Amino acid sequence: MNVLRGRTLAALLAAALALAAPLSAQELNVVERTLPNGMKVLMVPRHDQPTISCGWLARVGSANERPGITGLAHLFEHMMFKGTRTIGTKDAARDLELNRLQDEVQVGIREEMSLLREKQRRGEIRDMMDPAVRTPRLSELLAKFDALVTEQRGLIVKDEMDKLYQEQGSTGLNASTSEDRTFYIVGIPSNKLELWMWLESDRLANPVFREFYSERNVILEERRQTLESRPGGTVDEAFNAMTWMAHPYSWEVIGWPSDISQVTREQGSEFFATYYAPNNITAILVGDLDVEKTWALAQKYLGRIPANPKGVPEVITLEPVQPAEQRMVAEVERTPAVEADYKAVPAVHRDAAALQVLGVVLGGAPMTGRPGMGGPMRPPSGRLHRSLVLDKKVATRASASFRGQKYGGLFAVSATPAPGKRPDEVEPLLYAEVEKVVKEGVTDDELSRAKNAIRVAWYSRLESNSGIRESLSQAESAGTYRDLLDAPKKVEAVTREDVARVAKQYLVKESRNVLLTTRKGGGEGMPRRRPGGPPPGMAPGAPPAGMPGTAPAMPPAAAPAPEVKG
Repeated sequence: MNVLRGRTLAALLAAALALAAPLSAQELNVVERTLPNGMKVLMVPRHDQPTISCGWLARVGSANERPGITGLAHLFEHMMFKGTRTIGTKDAARDLELNRLQDEVQVGIREEMSLLREKQRRGEIRDMMDPAVRTPRLSELLAKFDALVTEQRGLIVKDEMDKLYQEQGSTGLNASTSEDRTFYIVGIPSNKLELWMWLESDRLANPVFREFYSERNVILEERRQTLESRPGGTVDEAFNAMTWMAHPYSWEVIGWPSDISQVTREQGSEFFATYYAPNNITAILVGDLDVEKTWALAQKYLGRIPANPKGVPEVITLEPVQPAEQRMVAEVERTPAVEADYKAVPAVHRDAAALQVLGVVLGGAPMTGRPGMGGPMRPPSGRLHRSLVLDKKVATRASASFRGQKYGGLFAVSATPAPGKRPDEVEPLLYAEVEKVVKEGVTDDELSRAKNAIRVAWYSRLESNSGIRESLSQAESAGTYRDLLDAPKKVEAVTREDVARVAKQYLVKESRNVLLTTRKGGGEGMPRRRPGGPPPGMAPGAPPAGMPGTAPAMPPAAAPAPEVKG
């Protein structure tokens, strides 16, 4: 066992056994500075290894989009790897000229596509994207555009930024996009910090969005492979759109195909100028660094990027109170399941800690692996697993979780029926366990074990430089890094009464969104219902589940939505 891991495990044990330890003894040594252009810089000195986990966070994701440009935040994640005026091309002047010529041709292409869109709206054609319906002018413009793209590709130095990093011993150059953030990361030797400062400031100050239009096709293919071809992918997308009635969380991070295929470089440049300004960015550096020397480099390189004096538009659309339960029943080529998502609160809400504890009581201990590393999961230990899997044996899996985001949150419960059982048979049993918490609360032992599990997971995520970097990024995307530091104190303050209160307040039928999935072509699915008749197994006139006289209904746990990685 190395010294670092020994100290970390000792810290985990201490956290689990001594929850009342002073917060000051548990805090990360985070040094915060802000540049004149508004960029925040977070530095965490850790001298165990001669490396630094670097990243910068743009506080922009799919929630900052609007209909017509959905998927643009993720597209820009790709664009930021295309290079700058000095990186990624053999001829900077001709490269920029080709971008201008492509934009001119795209104006004509959009005019022709607009005509086809109107024909499709009138029913004159079935699919405006079908090559067979192209006009002669559109075919001519597309050929001209392809010639320009081919010429530009001859000038491109592919993956030059990645090669520059690798030649200097750096690893893990990557990025990811979620609803609330876009995060760019790399691990570097500690003596290459100035290289990082120069490269990252260059791609923020002097980006060139080459291959913009052809990259749209790359995104469309990514969507087909990761969402449309995945069993149940489009059903999950539709369920998410149903769940969020008004908020931009309703569309997937990758966006709608019709928007991806038509977004313009002009829209992209406007998006970049708005959201990739330094006053909307936080740089995060964790590892073998000297704070003052690091700050001097940040001032020299990151400080040269001009701020956006207009600032970032606020997301003002709030999710309205849901008036009634929403349900979706779908046939999918995957294991049947029941899932229910309750509208909850943002990650920084004062009730978030109590909902997190409730999620552990019902669903079991949270993941303790390192963020993004596919770390180990603890054996299921929540009430749902004990009741539905071990005792009643009606499910092979049952879980619950709370996921708070910047502007909202969901509390989810879910179950996979055991062989011979249907999702609609397991559904009321999920709700019954939730109702027990509402009526009977949780025990002192359950509360203590849930707090222990959360804090062990918290410390485990801070075991590595990359884990700290990711945790700080998540905190900054939803609030500030101080929310991360305050998390143990907030969890410790949760009482049994708090847990029962949030269960009663948020886990109500009206805020519930239910997805029942069954296999196509029959099998262990839902029994058939005659038109106008009552649900299967219910006598005419009997109240549905969740109404007085029946077991209250509740949703299945949803794991945190994965981020889209380029």
